[in-house]
Amino acid sequence: MLPLAESIGESSNYMLLYFAMVICGISLLVWSADRFTDGAAAIARNFGISPLIVGLTIVAMGSSAPEVVVSINAALNGTPGLAIGNAIGSNIANIAMVLGIAALVTPLRVQSNILKREIPVLFGFMLLTLALLIDLKLSFIDGFILIICLVGYLIWLTKTAVKSRNKQDLMLQEIVEELPDQMPNGKAMFWVVIGLILLQVSSNLLVLGATNIAHIYHVSDFVIGITIVAVGTSLPELAASVTGVMKGEHELAIGNVIGSNIFNLLAVLGIPGLINGARIESSILQIDYALMFGLTLAMSIMAWGRKGQPGEITRLEGGILLTCFIFYQTYQLVLNT
Repeated sequence: MLPLAESIGESSNYMLLYFAMVICGISLLVWSADRFTDGAAAIARNFGISPLIVGLTIVAMGSSAPEVVVSINAALNGTPGLAIGNAIGSNIANIAMVLGIAALVTPLRVQSNILKREIPVLFGFMLLTLALLIDLKLSFIDGFILIICLVGYLIWLTKTAVKSRNKQDLMLQEIVEELPDQMPNGKAMFWVVIGLILLQVSSNLLVLGATNIAHIYHVSDFVIGITIVAVGTSLPELAASVTGVMKGEHELAIGNVIGSNIFNLLAVLGIPGLINGARIESSILQIDYALMFGLTLAMSIMAWGRKGQPGEITRLEGGILLTCFIFYQTYQLVLNT
């Protein structure tokens, strides 16, 4: 009996260690992403780049930095399923958890024309990604196409925003107002370097802990990626959205989610394709990807508005979204463990 008891105790200790690695990795990942983004944005502004361009590119990419860095390290560590799960799971969490909680805080009003132009773009990228994955493979060519689309999207977004900046669009005003404070180049460079180093360290910590948890529970890396890792890497969007709606910046809260979901589809899915590719289970497209698509459709209907009226995600609709997220996470954990 003693050897068995010792084995159980040792297993429990390892489990606690791996969960601690995941929690520490997520916390450090979120903090280091903020520091890196603040430093990079400050350097760009110090060199005369328009605050609007900085907000639409550097700050927007910074909010998806946790998912991107996790995707890189998961692919390099031979667990691309974790990266794929993180991409799809983060999109589900962004809509159902982040917008659900934000709408419970206060109903979200949508008036921005730019935001309504980005919603069809998001659907276009979801259909493109589905077409690339329909053969149940994420190949190098698939990854290359997604990354090229990301570059094209950033160029299109920047040009569209520049043309619209004189039209008093609420979302553009909120983007500029929410830029981090200016800082000297020396301090900004310091935070860029520290942020990059800690992003790498915290990402490796998170991937290692999550992978070991998957092995102990005999579940796939994809399941851990779409549950624990996806929720953790969506925390920056949750914090930004809740803070934004409390300031009355509803367009920015929804814009962060739409922009992050586009980055997840193009960058977080594209990177493992470029590095080593991956096989995809048909159930992922039939259940998880379908849920992501359905939630995006529901968000779009809520946010679009009717008969010329501004769209609004009400508290009731926010509660429905959050309930869907809780049921989905419960389904994944119960079914797979």
